[in-house]
Amino acid sequence: MNILAIDTCTEAASITLSISGQKTSRAILNREKSSSHILKLCDEVFSETNIELNEIDAIAYTKGPGAFTGVRMCVGVVQGLSLASDIPTMGFSTLELLGYKAASRLNSAKIAIAVDARMGEVYWAIYEHGLLLNERICGPDNVDKLNEEYIGVGSGWKSYKESLTLQSDVNRIESSFYPESGDLINLFLSAIKNGQMATLKLPQPTYLRNNVAQKSLK
Repeated sequence: MNILAIDTCTEAASITLSISGQKTSRAILNREKSSSHILKLCDEVFSETNIELNEIDAIAYTKGPGAFTGVRMCVGVVQGLSLASDIPTMGFSTLELLGYKAASRLNSAKIAIAVDARMGEVYWAIYEHGLLLNERICGPDNVDKLNEEYIGVGSGWKSYKESLTLQSDVNRIESSFYPESGDLINLFLSAIKNGQMATLKLPQPTYLRNNVAQKSLK
């Protein structure tokens, strides 16, 4: 199965092309407007693997929440690629991808995710035993009360460490974790194994912040 994975919803932008299980990836971290480089990264992996777009069986992508421009860029690119070659897609929460990566890398079943949403808020969720729970946008003093069994990941822990730690009782923090499209491939395959299906339905973003969620892609 040939799978293209795209993530541009945070400071890190990456794409991975999996050809029969062999992954080829490109990534950019902490570069201004890193999401704007995604088409160039796509061209690079297609060129390296000698694969054409019409040979792709499915596209996995992050649909947000995250940086407004990055979310729009990711979903817009996926829409274009899918429509151009009738490629089915499957979208995942940015927070689910981050939780999946952290659970795998840190060997923990309990992850507390906080991504800086600006304006004094975080995108918050719990990733526990493979399930994403309580996804929302909130102030750092309104997150869930947890315990020391959880590991905190995401940029929000760096921006609001004191408030998040005080409210959640989470003490172990790995704030440098970012989503990666290589893990998105694994998350996609896990979803397929559990009975989910990629579809030709038009990809849609998830913003969580109400005044942004009302805006449609154009």
